[in-house]
Amino acid sequence: MIAVIGGHGKTGRAVVAAAAARGVEARPLGRADWPALAQAVAGCEAAYLIAPNLHPDEPAYVAEALAALGEAGVLRVGYHSVASPYAPAMPHHLGKAVSEDLVRRSGLAWTILQPGAYLQNLDLSGPVEVPYDVDAVFGFADLADVAAVAALVLTEDGHVGATYELASRVANVAELAAEAGVTARRTDLRPDGWLGAMFDYYDHHGLPVGTRTLRMLLGRD
Repeated sequence: MIAVIGGHGKTGRAVVAAAAARGVEARPLGRADWPALAQAVAGCEAAYLIAPNLHPDEPAYVAEALAALGEAGVLRVGYHSVASPYAPAMPHHLGKAVSEDLVRRSGLAWTILQPGAYLQNLDLSGPVEVPYDVDAVFGFADLADVAAVAALVLTEDGHVGATYELASRVANVAELAAEAGVTARRTDLRPDGWLGAMFDYYDHHGLPVGTRTLRMLLGRD
């Protein structure tokens, strides 16, 4: 039995499905379970921990979840981080870097996954507009691939103490749009706050991630 904390979001649902594909039962947990999280994870051998997107205090969220896992006697945890967590220009990435440190010092058997930007975050059904350079290079991660790795590392030996950067392919937005037969352009409209900081980082640096780790884990050529 695997507990999936944050199991009702798109990543959590994908991890639950990937676990089922491996013949493993997964228990999705969400906000309603948070007040009694230790009870909710009781009986689980492992947990996959996903914080809400752009959580204002992810380290506090992670610390509370880790305490509940320890109280319940869950010995193994997978943490859903992000590629390039220590990027001072992106505050929410730094929150994940701090959270990674908490996971590593938790006393649990841990594995950390650092996926690149999701391919599914791009709508390629029509012309694409993004608030950053369409030629910036990304290591894009397919949601199903990330979920498959999450289910794998919690059900196989050999992954405790590992940190894996994950990308399914390297591309830029212009290339993906061209493959879909649509156009791509950069818009100057940019949100404020953490999202704006992230897009500014993308504009200058992209988010490159290699693909070999994911291919190795999933046994692909």
